Amino acid sequence: METLGSVDSLRARVTGWRRAGERIAFVPTMGNLHEGHLQLVREARKLAPRVVVSVFVNPLQFGPGEDLDSYPRTLDADRAALEANGVDLLFTPSVETMYPRGVERSTVVEVPEVSEGLCGEFRPGHFAGVATVVARLFNLVQPDLALFGEKDYQQLAVIRRMVGDLGWPIGIHGVATVREPDGLAMSSRNQYLTAEERCVAPALYRVLREVADAVRGGHGDYRALERQAMEALVAAGFNPEYVEIRHADSLRPVESGERNCVVLGAARLGVARLIDNVRV
Repeated sequence: METLGSVDSLRARVTGWRRAGERIAFVPTMGNLHEGHLQLVREARKLAPRVVVSVFVNPLQFGPGEDLDSYPRTLDADRAALEANGVDLLFTPSVETMYPRGVERSTVVEVPEVSEGLCGEFRPGHFAGVATVVARLFNLVQPDLALFGEKDYQQLAVIRRMVGDLGWPIGIHGVATVREPDGLAMSSRNQYLTAEERCVAPALYRVLREVADAVRGGHGDYRALERQAMEALVAAGFNPEYVEIRHADSLRPVESGERNCVVLGAARLGVARLIDNVRV
């Protein structure tokens, strides 16, 4: 596996692959990799002969008071795990490489509608930061396809809308959430949980599953289901931000009776912010 940090060296390598007719799969990450990230890599390996992974902690998607400075940087361990899983190229740009004019003066990509509400309400500017860095990475790597985890469901919707609106010939593949044996979605932020909080954390997934089961069973009042779920999370010890039933494709609010839905939730447990979702 080759590790590159400059734009010129990256472009030279991927241009060579493209001239040879080789498809490129891309997995963008912020590092501190876990089994969920590695599952994306393994799926990428099945879909293309060349796999590129980026590790870049993107300051543009962190808001005031969020964990940019304390976000774990584990590049040596990440590099070893990626090499063991057959990655061809690891791209590790600096902030100056990604934002040569400075973060504050960079062009920003905004994706309306799907960025609004849900996590967009509680993390203002977050999805503009995500869309901006992914757009730049796509332009640098020029992949045929890119893979993202379905745990970050709204993020996946934002990327799909951006690619569709801008007409980029990049296939976006969502990969099912990888979970711990007790159901907790794997996340880099799980390590912020204390031992006691770790025992409580799987309740988020359980509550969302209960809402999804009620929708499947024909429950007639979606707003009541959302309120009950919020109350259940509070009772379990969470500080919930939202539980909402949305259209699975557009993420627009749905009326009772619609079935192509996804139940999404976000809640704080101690210093950790956990998100999850369940498709109906």
